[in-house]
Amino acid sequence: MPTVEVADLKDDDFLLDVREDDEWQAGHADGALHIPISEFVARYGEFTEAAPQDGRVHVICRSGGRSAQVAMYLVQQGIDAVNVDGGMQVWADAGRPVVDDKGGAGFVL
Repeated sequence: MPTVEVADLKDDDFLLDVREDDEWQAGHADGALHIPISEFVARYGEFTEAAPQDGRVHVICRSGGRSAQVAMYLVQQGIDAVNVDGGMQVWADAGRPVVDDKGGAGFVL
């Protein structure tokens, strides 16, 4: 499964967060698309509308397990998807901004 390091992500990279609602509300990357893994197949159309047509999709969760599953599913659908190694824990540890669902400072559950 292709992975990418948090340090290699650019600000305009498309980020798909597959954590559950409570995790998202506590803190997420600003601008990420949120579709929980538990709803992903049912909401796949929502993803395809938002995802870049010719760009790479970076899938993230808390530590990299759930996002690896979703990234693998997307690759099977012919989408250029990679798993973000270490997930939101590494994102936060790297000093990347984390916001809550009201736009304030967030944290990773």
